[in-house]
Amino acid sequence: MSASLPNKLQALRASFKSFYALCKPRVTALIVFTAVIGMFLATPGMVPWPLLVATTVGIAFSSGAAAAFNCLIEHKIDAVMARTRARPLPTGQVSHAETTIFATILGGVGLAILYIFVNPLTMWLTFATFVGYAVIYTVFLKPATPMNIVIGGASGAMPPILGWAAVNNTVAPESLIMFLIIFAWTPPHFWALALYRREEYAKVGMPMLPVTHGEAFTLLHILLYTVILVAVSLMPYGLGMSGLIYLISVLLLDAIFLAYVIGLYRKYSDDLAKRTFRYSIIYLTLLFAALLVDHYWKL
Repeated sequence: MSASLPNKLQALRASFKSFYALCKPRVTALIVFTAVIGMFLATPGMVPWPLLVATTVGIAFSSGAAAAFNCLIEHKIDAVMARTRARPLPTGQVSHAETTIFATILGGVGLAILYIFVNPLTMWLTFATFVGYAVIYTVFLKPATPMNIVIGGASGAMPPILGWAAVNNTVAPESLIMFLIIFAWTPPHFWALALYRREEYAKVGMPMLPVTHGEAFTLLHILLYTVILVAVSLMPYGLGMSGLIYLISVLLLDAIFLAYVIGLYRKYSDDLAKRTFRYSIIYLTLLFAALLVDHYWKL
């Protein structure tokens, strides 16, 4: 009897880890982070704690549910690719039925939290983002066009709008600027990954840009979209949304990103593509952190 309790606790812990992994926690964390920044930028003071907690939990649950549905839809592809074959569904740690029930409950609770404790606008925008990622992008765009990540990137760029709407119950130009930054950032970020994973995408028949158009074409587009990103990233300062702290920070971040991308364009290597991909995550995190610092401490 006493020996069975530790076994049950261990099984419960393993089950929690499996369901937690379905939510793609690193991706969800970045989504929640940019949404929270959107909340703070929507007010000159402090976001009320009840609203901050409710919005964070609601968006985190909804994002995790969308990620779980993505895992469910792509489980056959995930089982083939080295990057994803250790996920809970391909390894049999959770079943399809369990994943469906888990994602449905998690998403429903997240949307209910947003509707009841935040506002209906934020809930409906979050629901539209959920449908855009889990259905439009995953089911239709991803297997249909090499420009999938460009079009589907709109869903991933929504969190700052959700955060802003949670505080002000509206969609403002400032939130759209933050949307544009993530929207422009997504293609060079993801195509860097797709380049050094292109053989795996080809194996599963996924029409990613490096598979359909080749390395040189993809590198050119990474460069062009990074130039667009640099221009868009200066908009907060140009429109008076931020000050010198953000300007200095983003110029440095942009210079490093351009250096990575130009180096990749001139002489490609898988190692440099991996480093470019990793830096792109650091880039977006620090850019939004700079927006936050500048918001409360302008020079």
